Amino acid sequence: MIELGVNVDHVATVRQARRTYEPDPVWAAVEAHLGGADGITVHLREDRRHIQDKDVSRLRELTHIKLNLEMAATDEMVVIARRIKPEMAMLVPEGRHEVTTEGGLDIVSQEKKLKQVVVKLAAAGIVVSVFIDPDLKQVEAAKRIGASVCEMHTGPYAHAFHAKGRDAESPAVVLQLKKIKKSGERIRALGMRFNAGHALNYFNVQPVARLDGLRELHIGHAIVSRALFVGMREAVREMKRLITDAAR
Repeated sequence: MIELGVNVDHVATVRQARRTYEPDPVWAAVEAHLGGADGITVHLREDRRHIQDKDVSRLRELTHIKLNLEMAATDEMVVIARRIKPEMAMLVPEGRHEVTTEGGLDIVSQEKKLKQVVVKLAAAGIVVSVFIDPDLKQVEAAKRIGASVCEMHTGPYAHAFHAKGRDAESPAVVLQLKKIKKSGERIRALGMRFNAGHALNYFNVQPVARLDGLRELHIGHAIVSRALFVGMREAVREMKRLITDAAR
């Protein structure tokens, strides 16, 4: 059974637009849980543009499903993660001027630094994940630094899917899906967990969910967007149903 991790960052984005106290991402996380989410994901960015430190602390205290903390590989974030102790910490690249994460983490160019971060997080009992492009060199590097999980960046696949009129059989879409599939096979062969996420939505999620050995999908923007019209519980239910049906 593929698990669904719901990212509630953009509930906080709406709140921070007015620097107020609502909508509450913790409330959204509870609603996501009631809708069938298996975990909650948040990205505590260095510039605190949406999720705040207090949100992460309250999520750790008040949610009763797995917490996945997306974080840059910085000393500050390592200290926070070791204090909060999420079930999983996912190392991601981070740029102050990007709207959202624009690509996978380049592990190959910074193996020594990232290995030290993995050791510190793992010593605190935290499962360490890395968000990487479907590139076999990055997968091999993830194993070398001691990561337990690789999350495949599905952005290029999602963008190709949209650009080609949601045609899952388009050569451009098939090519991107094959890259994810091949990387997923290598991840599993190396004894790591195969997860995926980024830019997945209600139209493009099923081809990814059908990939062998996929353990978790992390989806945020699409679910929060749909929740505006149908509510968070129903938005999560609909996504979970699509994933479950595809994985059968």
